[in-house]
Amino acid sequence: MKRVDAACLIQLAFTLISASARIPDPPSPRRLPEGTVVLRDLAYVSGGHERQKLDLYLPKQGNPLPLVINVHGGAFLAGDKSDGVPADFLNRGYAVASINYRLSGDAVFPAQIEDCKAAVRWLRANAQKYRLDPDRFAAWGASAGGHLSAMLGTTGSVKEFDVGEHVDVSSRVQAVVDYFGPTDFLQMDQHRVPGGQFHDPPDSPESRLIGGAIRKNRKKTAKANPITYLTKDTPPFLIVHGDSDPLVPHHQSELIADALKVSGVPVIFYTVKGGGHGGFQDPEVPRLTEEFLAKHLKPAR
Repeated sequence: MKRVDAACLIQLAFTLISASARIPDPPSPRRLPEGTVVLRDLAYVSGGHERQKLDLYLPKQGNPLPLVINVHGGAFLAGDKSDGVPADFLNRGYAVASINYRLSGDAVFPAQIEDCKAAVRWLRANAQKYRLDPDRFAAWGASAGGHLSAMLGTTGSVKEFDVGEHVDVSSRVQAVVDYFGPTDFLQMDQHRVPGGQFHDPPDSPESRLIGGAIRKNRKKTAKANPITYLTKDTPPFLIVHGDSDPLVPHHQSELIADALKVSGVPVIFYTVKGGGHGGFQDPEVPRLTEEFLAKHLKPAR
């Protein structure tokens, strides 16, 4: 049997625990607004992988509804669509879709962004059926979910990742909420905090996602970076990141925030002072998120 490096196992465990420890419990019927319709395990790929499913939460009133698409975290190798569902937004007149996607143990990149875009296309193709407004979709995620949400935002016109069904339907989103997602894998180790996670080794989450050590697969790694695809047509971003994050360096959000500004894309970049990898207690984070989504998804009154 091949010997497993103990340090790699420890690092992997640290990644999984840190990525999931602060995720809220799945919303229970008691926590959902009265009259909420919950449709679980909707397949967005016909006859596809067991991970190619989503849950849809529909408030009692509203037609058509702006949609928040929740993309879970978990270092690309764990997590579930029941994680971190922003159920509070159902009270504010939004529908919420929470999606699963193939993990790095199921398939390597670009499977993950292909799945996210397939889910967006399916939701848009079925917008009338579920009372959704196809012109008001936002992607929201933390950590790996932040990365994939940012990818959805920057690859709206990149047809390479639109595969499978409903390819005649747009996979664009109109806004992105990116909580501490990586944006340029090859710059992560240069800016990690003391004692923070290493990302270059072949067993890192990023290397597992790519299917090989990121330093030895630079071209493919660049294709997995949201910052690669950024243009002036990229939708508005809200970025939130703790400046003491031990897993995803704060610099990752600095990079894309600066690039968005240079491209003339509206961006709000908020730093949580002393913040780690999520679990923020800063009241500005939910306030900024609510205001951002209201500005870019809610219709003018």
